[in-house]
Amino acid sequence: MELQLLLAVVSGIAILLFLILKLKIQAFLALLISCIIVGIMAGMPALEILDTMKEGMGSTLGFVATVVGLGALFGGILEQSGGAQSLASFMLKRTGEKRAPWAMVISGFAIAIPVFFDVAFIILVPITYALSKRTGKSLLLYALPLLAGLAITHAFIPPTPGPIAVADILGADLGWVILFGFLAGLPAAILGGPVFARFISKRIHIAPGNFANIEEKDIHNPFSRINHVDY
Repeated sequence: MELQLLLAVVSGIAILLFLILKLKIQAFLALLISCIIVGIMAGMPALEILDTMKEGMGSTLGFVATVVGLGALFGGILEQSGGAQSLASFMLKRTGEKRAPWAMVISGFAIAIPVFFDVAFIILVPITYALSKRTGKSLLLYALPLLAGLAITHAFIPPTPGPIAVADILGADLGWVILFGFLAGLPAAILGGPVFARFISKRIHIAPGNFANIEEKDIHNPFSRINHVDY
């Protein structure tokens, strides 16, 4: 029985990836199809499969929607008020130009907690171009730490939907999820950010060029065109 359930889970993940990546089926529809197939492979009655899906999705979404909604609200306040840019600017001033990669990973790590990954990326990525243009160093030296901080927080720490959903499914306390998310995420962000960026930037040089449409005045003030960058 345990082997049957394990095979059902593994098959469900494989089918889900196949439907999304290969057949390009919409993610939610692919998830529903995969759930039904997993239920059948696990030996559940057809009607029980539908009831289980309904109860599971309803209880998870009911919990997740509240936390994500509040997180999005606070994130919107942080974005519109300029708090994200102010935090990044403060970190850069405190660390200095030589330690700018550390400022980027810390800023990304902190800002991505209330702000979704894509929004935080759009807000902060002009800074990496301005720094690269100013120092003449590879864009990777500043972009990778930012992405590492954003990605690790997005994957490990609520109120991002993924960690919240996992916590709800496993019945874990959100406080512990946040705590262990920090403990597991910080070393990963450091290794995947400043440490790896310093290694790879010496071997691969990527110049900002005119991609970010940065002018001389922007180099001295990375935030002067934060809302006018052309992607």
